[in-house]
Amino acid sequence: MNDTLNQLLSLHCENEIAEFKEAKNSYAFDKIGKYFSALCNEANLKHLKRAWLVFGVKDNQTVVGSQFRTNAKDLQSLKKEIADKTTSRLTFVDIHEVDHPNGRVLLFEIPAAPHGLPIAWDGHYYGRDGESLGPLNLEEIERIRAQNRAIDWSAVVLPSASVNDLSPEAIEIARENFIQKNPKLAIEAKQWDVSTFLNKAKLTVNGQITRTAILLLGKAEASHFLNPASATVTWILKDRDGLERDYQHFGCPLLLSVDEVFHKVRNLKYRYMKEGTLFPEEVDQYDPYIIREALNNAIAHQDYELGGKVSVVEFEDGRLCFSNLGQFIPGSVESVIQADAPESRYRNRFLTDAMVNLNMIDTIGSGIRKMFLIQKKRYFPLPEYELKDNRVQVTITGRVVDIAYARKLAEYPDLTLEDILLLDRVQKRKPLTDDQAKHLKALGLIEGRKPNFHISAQVADHSGERAQYIRNRAFDDQHYKQMIIEYLEKFGTAKRVDINRLLLDKLPDVLDATQKDNKVKNLLQALKQEGVIEPDGKSWRMSKKP
Repeated sequence: MNDTLNQLLSLHCENEIAEFKEAKNSYAFDKIGKYFSALCNEANLKHLKRAWLVFGVKDNQTVVGSQFRTNAKDLQSLKKEIADKTTSRLTFVDIHEVDHPNGRVLLFEIPAAPHGLPIAWDGHYYGRDGESLGPLNLEEIERIRAQNRAIDWSAVVLPSASVNDLSPEAIEIARENFIQKNPKLAIEAKQWDVSTFLNKAKLTVNGQITRTAILLLGKAEASHFLNPASATVTWILKDRDGLERDYQHFGCPLLLSVDEVFHKVRNLKYRYMKEGTLFPEEVDQYDPYIIREALNNAIAHQDYELGGKVSVVEFEDGRLCFSNLGQFIPGSVESVIQADAPESRYRNRFLTDAMVNLNMIDTIGSGIRKMFLIQKKRYFPLPEYELKDNRVQVTITGRVVDIAYARKLAEYPDLTLEDILLLDRVQKRKPLTDDQAKHLKALGLIEGRKPNFHISAQVADHSGERAQYIRNRAFDDQHYKQMIIEYLEKFGTAKRVDINRLLLDKLPDVLDATQKDNKVKNLLQALKQEGVIEPDGKSWRMSKKP
């Protein structure tokens, strides 16, 4: 391995597939994992077989030696430790020890990520930009994943499958849905034989059964044609504490299973608080369109090559969570809502086209936007997307969470969906960028300082939430300092717990418990620095200094 070390030392500098670390005595295990993920992925993108992490060498390629895990058994155990937290349990090809004149050098030989499989460390993908370590961007993740996708997974023909592996009931329902979607073809569609219909609906290719046909129309026992992919939707009911109360699995044919899952969801009635005539008195918790759209989207965009299930988790506190495996290809939900147009590409194009033909989904790009508009019209929180760990999760809330926020929407019907998206973030105590905050402030919708924004006086006045506005608005620091001073002048001393009792319930509601605690601490330290008060053991008193 001396030749390999010399070649690495001759590099002009570190790059995407070579990283040097001194690691004289130790090195953080988590950092090794992150570099493993990054170097794996970069080697793949550069069409190389391997990458190298080198211990005992400075960034300038000067050998200094390393005492990292000098025990051979401990060193080799690192392979399993890394495998335990990587995709598909990938680990080092080998760990080489080289005796250099300047000290011991370790060469960690890292394999390139397999074609089509980016490697994550502890659920996160890493990459390199020159010498810098950072997240692997979405475009690079998809470049790796697309390496095995010259053929659409959902369009693959299954030579050993036949029409006999499809459910007759599902085929008839599919024909009815096709006619509903294409009313101009109603007369002739009723006369097509099964083979012709399946071709016309783009479920088969020249009469040959595809994975899409099995997924949507296949008999339960035909799901083995899709192995190792799973054609399963799991419904789970959880109580208010998040404990599982009930569950059920649904498999092929998914065309029928979608309807079964829909009816499994306990879509209870929600009664609004009767305040004036702004709100209807009673509605279903979840609009039927939203349930079907979210579920069908999860099926259409699931990455079946990962072998996971689509899940629908119903919480008794009025939430539905739909999730599927795979990156969110458009990149962000905001971009989809703003574009309101078809995506340029889909993970399962053949499956998507078939689901359109069967009236299950619509590829015009307005499905997500329509979900947001429905929630807005009901004054419910907007759908909340979580895009991480190679998974897409959308949470639908079937109730009013903040009556003040609901009344704002009712009083300001002309707000754009983009503005409502931002106000929804304020309601959920989520951060705003400087530009977003500036925009809402310009409209007079929010007040406060980053990150503790709250509704403005203007909106509070319209919504009848004047009292909440006052509770959210902070007094200036001098007001709180004067309260501390008056307390000490009257009672002589005060412990921190006394100061907390004095101030905590008077601080703005927009601050959480930790922020309120820090606020009191900062006020006390400011008074101390100003020479107004001083510590007396574990108490505070007025300063005796002149």
